[in-house]
Amino acid sequence: MNNEEMKAEIGRLKKEKNAIILAHNYQIADVQDIADFTGDSLELARRASQISEPVIIFCGVYFMAETAAILNPDKRVLIPDTQAGCPLADFATVKQVREWKKVYPDHVFVAYVNTHADTKAEIDICCTSGNAEKVINSIDSDKIVFLPDKHLGDYIRRKTGKPLVLWEGYCVVHHKADIDSIIEAKKANPGALVMAHPECPRNILDIADEVCSTGQMFGAVERHPETKKFIVVTECGMLHALAKRFPDREFIEPMKPLRCANMKKITLSKVLDSLRYDQYEVKIDPVTAEKARKSIVKMLEIK
Repeated sequence: MNNEEMKAEIGRLKKEKNAIILAHNYQIADVQDIADFTGDSLELARRASQISEPVIIFCGVYFMAETAAILNPDKRVLIPDTQAGCPLADFATVKQVREWKKVYPDHVFVAYVNTHADTKAEIDICCTSGNAEKVINSIDSDKIVFLPDKHLGDYIRRKTGKPLVLWEGYCVVHHKADIDSIIEAKKANPGALVMAHPECPRNILDIADEVCSTGQMFGAVERHPETKKFIVVTECGMLHALAKRFPDREFIEPMKPLRCANMKKITLSKVLDSLRYDQYEVKIDPVTAEKARKSIVKMLEIK
């Protein structure tokens, strides 16, 4: 099958099985285009909590599919490739979190949604890059451990003024953001605004015009109607999502683009196989899922 034939068959099977397809903004263009809903981690978590369809095909990395499964215990959540992992999530194992809780027994533990289900089950509340500042400000304490992304934690620490204890993890993609590459892109595109994801190191965020999650980048473009060019410092799949929403603007990668190999593991053929053969179901121990659900729901309750 060619791509168009696969898209047609995906559409047919989706109706036949009453399934819905969710895709992260970092997915390849073809996968974004066949999704019923695309978004960042916060938007996908909220959408996952509102789904009525009995089958969810989740196109993203594994911890995201876990979140959808936790919020939908009565539904079947399928991920087209179980090897689509997240090195950032791997930085915070449940064993490490338990050890840190002994060291910081009177601290509130806040986990970025980029964590595994068993880690979420050990902490107090989750957050995403889109709502981390609100989550931290909602906590009536200055004793907070933030995990696992040190760059996002550093940014939120500066924004809130709270002395967060930071984990030493980072996104291996955003960590590679190259300041010289961004400066070169600015020189080549006079007047372009720089939008950077808060998982980037501080030196990158300090030169950005807008620091925002992928979902917030749409709002940033809307806030600058006079600007025609934007340099997008995040995973390269975001450029397709932005271009679809704003075809009259130009979205530019830094000279050294950022690419997540794990996000790109999901393909049209794998989505088709997932629908055809009901593969691969995300299963979580019920006790773990219930504990993790509490930390996710707490996050979703913060507006």
